[in-house]
Amino acid sequence: MSGHSKWSTIKRKKAATDAKRGNLFTRLAREISVAAREGGGDQDTNVALRLAVDRAKSNNMPKDNIERSIRRGTGEEKEGSKFEQIMYEGYAPHGVALMIEVVTDNRNRTVADLRHQLIKGGGNLADAGAVSWQFVRSAYFVIMAGSTDPEAIFEAMVEAGAEDVILGEEDIEIIAPVEAYKAISDALESMEVRADEASLRMIPTSVVSLPAGESLQVMRMIENMEDLDDVQGVFSNLDVTDEAVALLETA
Repeated sequence: MSGHSKWSTIKRKKAATDAKRGNLFTRLAREISVAAREGGGDQDTNVALRLAVDRAKSNNMPKDNIERSIRRGTGEEKEGSKFEQIMYEGYAPHGVALMIEVVTDNRNRTVADLRHQLIKGGGNLADAGAVSWQFVRSAYFVIMAGSTDPEAIFEAMVEAGAEDVILGEEDIEIIAPVEAYKAISDALESMEVRADEASLRMIPTSVVSLPAGESLQVMRMIENMEDLDDVQGVFSNLDVTDEAVALLETA
């Protein structure tokens, strides 16, 4: 997974530029509102809301914006469009499976935009269920190696409910059931360890390995899709290697 985490770091740096344009804040506000609408405004009982708020805070979204988004989701504020969260399925070039998470107020617009980007990149949309069986929704955390003793992290994360803790040279990846998200988050906080990424991801049960050049083609298409206003995230079963990430940075 090391290539995946390095690629995520590159995309987080890009997201910082998006935040200056307000694009990221708009996406985060939508995510918070949808989570609050579906699970209520209490972050202690609504894992999706806590996740969305944590992500907003890590991107320096103003507190007033966060609270307004929660109130909009719970119905305390009536302004704005009604958004829904949808997971679309598709294929990238070379048979790579995709799960595309969107928050939208217009399904027709979103589907048209997704189909355009997929066809342009050599892929296509798929029917519901065509690829989702290859993924499991999981809590996913990344922390920088060296922030604390790796063995202490490993033991604390397993105790908090982690299914897998990957101790890399540059970072530590933690994969856990969705219901363990709060316990993992609380455990890291108690150890005064900051997560560089904390999210719910669609984790593939197996991966597709491609030559670096073909991987680059898929990665570029995924990044183009993630630039769409309605897209919150794109998950694939591509085995992202360090070689492919290095090619992406120099291309």
